[in-house]
Amino acid sequence: MSVIKGKQPSNETGKRGSSPPTHRLYFEDHIPGSIVEYGTISVDEAEIIDFGRKFDPQVFHTDPKKAGTGPFHGLVASGLHTLGLMMRLYVDHHLSKVATLGSPGLDEVRWIRPVRPGDTLQIRVSIVEANRSLTKPDRGVVITLTEVLNQSQKVVMTVKGIMILRCRERVK
Repeated sequence: MSVIKGKQPSNETGKRGSSPPTHRLYFEDHIPGSIVEYGTISVDEAEIIDFGRKFDPQVFHTDPKKAGTGPFHGLVASGLHTLGLMMRLYVDHHLSKVATLGSPGLDEVRWIRPVRPGDTLQIRVSIVEANRSLTKPDRGVVITLTEVLNQSQKVVMTVKGIMILRCRERVK
């Protein structure tokens, strides 16, 4: 399947490139196998340090000088900071504003490569599964694989997400 930058590859009729904007997507618009890319967001040294001091005070997140002699040979963003940046891109570009009913969680969060000051991140979202609820037919569950890529198109983080989305079509 080809990657579509910034929009869903198909709509409820299966026509490529003619889907509604992502903020108006319903359960039916999430086709397994679809892949979309969104971004970008820049990673700032001051934000890395601030986040690290508040939430993950390890020297490789808080002290550029000491980080230079550490395991990453320089300052790196906390994995949780990277997850937050991914979530910002996900909410801004992928999450439906008309159909989202929340999420029961994330699975398999993996930090593959360090994220450094000056990096520019984007996300690639693949629809893994989409199943209509048997007990609540007005909604469905969508499983996504979100990859966070840096400016070199290298994957720095992956996460499987679970979304509950309202259905456009009513079941009788």
